Amino acid sequence: MDVEAHRVIELPRERVATYAMDWRNDAQWTQGITRAELTEQAPGGGFGVGAEVRRTAHFLGRRIDYVLRVLAHAPPELLDMSSVAGPFPMRVTYRFEEHPSGTLASIRVRGDASGFYGLAGWLMAPLVRRNLRKDLRDLAAKA
Repeated sequence: MDVEAHRVIELPRERVATYAMDWRNDAQWTQGITRAELTEQAPGGGFGVGAEVRRTAHFLGRRIDYVLRVLAHAPPELLDMSSVAGPFPMRVTYRFEEHPSGTLASIRVRGDASGFYGLAGWLMAPLVRRNLRKDLRDLAAKA
């Protein structure tokens, strides 16, 4: 699965990226996430490359607990994370680009579903795409 969604948000890039890259806001704008906690700080402290965030989400009627490790953190342009624990390997990338109307925000999710989620694989991409579009809608409203 490799799914990406984009949206122009009529707010400054720094404002949108700062809100989206703060793990404490994950449950406010990311579909299905009910909890997020910083479980490992970056080597220099705080949130950055090497930090890990545990997320609790609900997808297809099931609870999913997974941990994302920050691979790249370049505010206000990029946040790239990869799962180190969870039901299947995945990578989540947020990008924020300047746009004449504000910010072009993009979210890309790549993953290799297995088990129950592998059986529902034909459903995964359309559902993830729909959720990413809702994420970006909510990000525009809350940032």
